[in-house]
This record gives sequence, structure tokens and C-alpha cells, in this order.
Amino acid sequence: MSEIIPDSSKKLLQYVINNITIDESDQEKQSLAYIIIDELFNINKSEIITDRSINISKSQGKELKAFIERINKNEPIQYILEEAEFYGRKFNVAQGVLIPRNETEELVDLIIKDSKEKKIKFLDVGTGSACIPITLIKELKLNKGYAIDFDPRVIKIARQNATRHNVDIDFLMIDILTERIPVIGLDVLVSNPPYITESEKVLMKPNVLNYEPNTALFVSDEDPLIFYQKIASAGRGCLRDEGRLYFEINERFGNQVAQLLENEGYKNIEIIQDINGKDRIVKASNTLT
Repeated sequence: MSEIIPDSSKKLLQYVINNITIDESDQEKQSLAYIIIDELFNINKSEIITDRSINISKSQGKELKAFIERINKNEPIQYILEEAEFYGRKFNVAQGVLIPRNETEELVDLIIKDSKEKKIKFLDVGTGSACIPITLIKELKLNKGYAIDFDPRVIKIARQNATRHNVDIDFLMIDILTERIPVIGLDVLVSNPPYITESEKVLMKPNVLNYEPNTALFVSDEDPLIFYQKIASAGRGCLRDEGRLYFEINERFGNQVAQLLENEGYKNIEIIQDINGKDRIVKASNTLT
């Protein structure tokens, strides 16, 4: 990497783009460059476009080099920044905590639309950064939510985010595969569980495989619906009559998840496609009578 740092924001943008060597599109490299420059030098996109003059010190140049080196090792920028955006809000993230995805925003948006003007009681299974429960509380103006995860490191980050956004969430350290959910009378049970099969790892990018938590992403090919089965079974006792269950799913398994829910006794089962036309969400109603 060249040690000569440009003296204008437009030149700096091109300098950063030229030094990003990961296998990404030019558009993605440009997006990363804008974020890096804003983060390190507090120069926003508008200032870059107007080609603001800059004077970057040697120490700042070293910091820029170190940042780009981490990017070039395929480390996700969210982990470098220790922050990710979800539904217009910023959330703390760290290695071991899944980076929130756009598909999950669609899941949350559906719940919000279905729950408008209602004070729902809900629980999120496998909460990660707690982006789902925090967003539901903020958007629906709820007083409280419930969330579970099995990893104490993840719960720690989730609590930080709850404090950051000033919401009340009961976090329970529970392994859904072996323990029961000790909350009843739920209006909504939601989960974005691990759903990528081990055989699909070959399709994943290095920034995901090498940095994001495998336990939050992958399931065995032999039993890819294990989390859906456990959560659906638990939901029969946790959800009130006509309470709703929402899953984010692997696009390959929409029909299988729907059949699983039917076998468990759920009604009004729907498979919903995401913005890209892929089966991504399954929702159903609990019927006790």
C-alpha cells in the first residue's frame, strides 16, 4: 500500500478503493470506502463529492492502513466498527454475535404491520444482538419484551443494546434444544434460527465463514429443521390461543416448515417471500380449541 496519502477527499476515496483487494464489486468497494473515510476522518459522502481539501497526518495514515488491512482479510466491517445498522438504528456487535441482515428486517416489518395498535407480549428465540426485540419494542411502543439465547457472550452484547436503546427486555439464558421456555401467554413467538445447511458452506463468502458464529448460522444436513421443530413444539404451550409464530427460513425449506407446523397443530400457515422473491418467512397461528 502506498504511503502517500492524497490531499483531497475525492482522491482519498479513490485511494481507499484502489487498496481494497477483496473479491467484491466496485460498488461494494466504494461503499466500504465511504464508510472507512467517514469513520476515521469524519468526512461524509457529501464532503467527498464536493472534494473537500484534507490534511491527513502520518498517524492517521497508519490507522487507515491498518483498517484496510483488516478489510482485506475479509473481516466484516461491522466487526471492525463494532456496530451494525438494523431498521434505522445502530446496534453493538462483536465476533460471536450474528450481524443483522436485511432479510430479518423484513421479518420484523411483517410483525410490526400485523401488530399495529396492539400491545403484544412477545419472545424472541436466539436473540443475538437483540435487534428483533428492541425494534419491536421501539416501533410498537411496548413496555417490555422477552428474549432467549444460549451463549452468555451474546447475552452480554444484547443487554448492552437494550441499555443503548433504553428498552426493558427480560433476557433468559436458555438452550432451546434442551430446555423449555418459561414464559406463557405470548401473543408472538419469533425466531431467526440457524438454517443454512453444512453442505451450503461452499456458497458462503470468507467474511461469513471466517468471522461470524457458526452456531448462529449452520445446521446439519441430516436434521436441518431441528430448531423449527423444537420452537414450534414449545410454542404450542407458550402462545395464547390465536397467538402467532414467525420464522425466518432457508428458502429451500418453506414447504417443509409449513408441513411441520401443520403437523404440530398450527393454523393459518403462510409462506412469505422476501424482496428478492425467495421464500423467507413462515407465519402461523396457534389454536388451542
